[in-house]
Amino acid sequence: MNKKEISEIKKQFTPSNCTISRICGCYIDGEKEKKATIKEAFLSLPEEEMFKYFEIFRKNLSGTLGKNLVSLEFPLAAENEGSAHDLLLRLRDTKLADDLLLDTFYDMILESIDIEGSFLILLIHSSYDIPGKSTDGSEMFDASDEVYEYLLCTICPVKLTKPGLCYNAEAGTIQNRIRDWLVEFPVTGFLFPAFHDRSADIHSLLFYSKDANLPQAHLIEDVLRCTLPLAASSQKETFNALVEGTLGDGCDFEAVKAIHGQLAERLEEAKENPEPLTLSKAEVRSLLSENGASEEQLAGFEKRYQETAGSDAPILASNIINSRKFEICTPDIVVQVKPEYAPMVETRLIDGRSCLVIPMEGQVEVNGICIHTGLKNET
Repeated sequence: MNKKEISEIKKQFTPSNCTISRICGCYIDGEKEKKATIKEAFLSLPEEEMFKYFEIFRKNLSGTLGKNLVSLEFPLAAENEGSAHDLLLRLRDTKLADDLLLDTFYDMILESIDIEGSFLILLIHSSYDIPGKSTDGSEMFDASDEVYEYLLCTICPVKLTKPGLCYNAEAGTIQNRIRDWLVEFPVTGFLFPAFHDRSADIHSLLFYSKDANLPQAHLIEDVLRCTLPLAASSQKETFNALVEGTLGDGCDFEAVKAIHGQLAERLEEAKENPEPLTLSKAEVRSLLSENGASEEQLAGFEKRYQETAGSDAPILASNIINSRKFEICTPDIVVQVKPEYAPMVETRLIDGRSCLVIPMEGQVEVNGICIHTGLKNET
């Protein structure tokens, strides 16, 4: 799914656009026991409750695409009868009306989720009448030719509020606040089926993880039986290892600066695109070739890519560089430069030592104090 498709679904979580038919849930305590369940017609809920749920559902579709939100595909072998994929389809097709299926779903989540303490499993069913679009991209609400029927699973920690004092408006006094159990924003969840090309794709789902580096591996691999993608931090480590391992002695300051500059430029050009910028294996190879890697060094690239990335899956560009800063680290000193000024930074051999050289032009401050640089034309 891309940004526009995710945004289109998030827009349904408002009172005027809401198409949620039913909400179900199961509260799990700290001992991992099912303590309570809910099953309601969503539109019958009090308005204040609906708004709280809308906030939670929108959060489940928020974050950075490719980091917090990842599209996962079901292998054909994972779509057989009795699988998690089959269960999700039956839950959707029965519109969450079957209590036995719901209980099976709660057990599946309970056995696979890695969350400390109490949590709430929420599951909604919704049917979105997809409006058609004219040639200029505007929506035609009277030209719908498909209904996107989907489930959204949201898993929220439930934590005891902190002790403290509060103001009692009726009594006009300050008193001890009653502690209660608060449902927090979700830590993980998924949308099934995915909404690809503005249509239902039952062979994939959109997975959400609040912590991009700690997705629910057991749920993804062992239960949903999808391939666990490389976490954001792992993609950066993988790319760095490829650059260092391929360039070898040629992995110098100028080469890495050039790679960062090219990637930052491509990210800037692609920032308006709904799809995140990714680098295929071939594109990573080409990038290294353009920045000093010889054919001899590239001879082992295929094997190295397989060993570090583990597959031919593309790498998300925003996961491997920070387009807002260019950073140089030594054991004792860290220098950060805005990417557009990185070309001004260079290395020179001074008194037999490799040194970083940064121009001191214009107004220069040290700890907020303007200093003189010793230049004759200094004003």
